[in-house]
Amino acid sequence: MAENQYTQRDPRDQYPRPAEQRGQEQGHPGSGAAMAPEPDHGETSYRGGDRLVDRKAVITGGDSGIGRAVAVAFAREGADVLLSFLPEEQHDAEETAKLVRLAGREAVLVAGDIRDEQLCGRIVERAVEKLGRIDVLVNNAAYQMSQDDGLLGISTDQFDRVFKTNIYAMFWLCKAAVPHMRPGSSIINTSSIQAFQPSPELLDYACTKAAIVNFTKALSADLMSRGIRVNSVAPGPVWTPLIPATMPAEKVDTFGGQTPLGRAAQPAELAPPYVFFASQESSYVTGEVLGVTGGQVLT
Repeated sequence: MAENQYTQRDPRDQYPRPAEQRGQEQGHPGSGAAMAPEPDHGETSYRGGDRLVDRKAVITGGDSGIGRAVAVAFAREGADVLLSFLPEEQHDAEETAKLVRLAGREAVLVAGDIRDEQLCGRIVERAVEKLGRIDVLVNNAAYQMSQDDGLLGISTDQFDRVFKTNIYAMFWLCKAAVPHMRPGSSIINTSSIQAFQPSPELLDYACTKAAIVNFTKALSADLMSRGIRVNSVAPGPVWTPLIPATMPAEKVDTFGGQTPLGRAAQPAELAPPYVFFASQESSYVTGEVLGVTGGQVLT
């Protein structure tokens, strides 16, 4: 039998370790196809089990990385998905859409920069128009840029871009989507280990991820009266195009090696928590942050 997410394996050796990642840099936003090893999004391994039959989901940053893995998993669990992405990520988004359609589900593509409030509104409008409603909103898109000189290396333009992408867009999307979401729907926000253990070189990014944790908890309390659950997944290091596209090669060489498991996660390992939060199995879970960190503690 082919290995899937249920196959028991040693987590230390399940995927490549940092020694296999050496010597890589890309321009932003990067591409998974140009990475070595190429990220695993569950293309050949994720096995669906009808946990999201007929759900309608919106996934930002759905072209690659965690977003692609979540899209593949959602589709194989029975959901139709709308994928939002930057225009320069069109090729990767089309590849994700192919995987969704191969699972027999509908894929809707919306290109654009979610720093634009009007685009966020159009994403929601397009989802309602094409899919009929929104059952799951995954706020996953994010921007980061590593700075060796910390605070002094962060320009106002960069600070503004990080906050507009990671925080403002999440606010705009939630505000636009909630009126179209029924009781039993779910919002899932991607936070990070950086919210709890911030790195100086990612100061601005870490601030936004901490804000996402707080936003998740506050929004959960706000939407309880509507029967909409709000939770967050907080990944540790994950092998996505964002890494070689925003970090110098010497940091890519050791990326993930600091975790107790000694390696970065693959996007496919992040998908199951999103499926859990999107499904009825987590009906009594809201306002929670689930760390997927390779053993790093969220404190």
